Amino acid sequence: MSTITHVPRIRSTASSYDDLVAGVLRGEFGPDPSAERVSVAFTTRQAVRHEGRSGGYRNEVLSLRLGEAVGSCAVEPGTLADGAVEECVGADIAQLLGHPSLSVRVAALDAYLMRAWPHGPGSGARPLALPAGSSLEKSRARARGVVELIDAEPGATVLVVGVVNSLLEALRARGLAYVPCDLKGGTTEWGEPVRTDALAELEGCDVVLASGMTLGNGSFEPLREHARRHGRQLVMFAQTGSAVLPRLIGSGVSAVCAEPYPFFWLDGGPGTVHRYGAGR
Repeated sequence: MSTITHVPRIRSTASSYDDLVAGVLRGEFGPDPSAERVSVAFTTRQAVRHEGRSGGYRNEVLSLRLGEAVGSCAVEPGTLADGAVEECVGADIAQLLGHPSLSVRVAALDAYLMRAWPHGPGSGARPLALPAGSSLEKSRARARGVVELIDAEPGATVLVVGVVNSLLEALRARGLAYVPCDLKGGTTEWGEPVRTDALAELEGCDVVLASGMTLGNGSFEPLREHARRHGRQLVMFAQTGSAVLPRLIGSGVSAVCAEPYPFFWLDGGPGTVHRYGAGR
């Protein structure tokens, strides 16, 4: 008597973040995640104040290495639990997708999808070269590449979730109005108040431009669902979850500018970001 072995159908897209995780655990996006073990885990901490800018910011990122791939998730500086890095080393992806820390789960999913669906034409990506230069020059070059993915006429209003002043500058250059929103609050480089409740601002905006950090703080799915229900553009700029978000294009996500580790602020040389989905 022959035995029929079920072979999962390989998928490239998912209907939601939870559907993506479930599909990965079933082996529908690549190899068995229980056989994929993280070899290296590390954090990157950064503080920056660009020349000519009045304010600065800090970043902390958890990154996991799976073979040749690195997956990342930004965390609020100082919030990553002691021992989290050590817990990840040697653990398999299936285990880490059940980790109590959302940041670990996102980084593990990103690492797995970076290996299974590396950025490139085969995954639907269009590379965009970033020139060598100062941190501000590279920030502005990346911002222009992100904002080109927005299909909107001057005068449209963009809800920006995760304030980056270079992105606001690029929106201003396009004649696009914006509502800046970030959990940290504060003001923009131009003295505009930064809102803290993105969901409360959705109805008054034509387009949403959001950071991949929304994956790590749990605010992504409401944004995706709003965009899907109302047919609004949701454009993502992603260091966190750069390989995760392209798998959600067509299910609320319109376009992604994906920037895997190492990020533009780590090196003064040329770099590459990978753009998915429609743009101008």
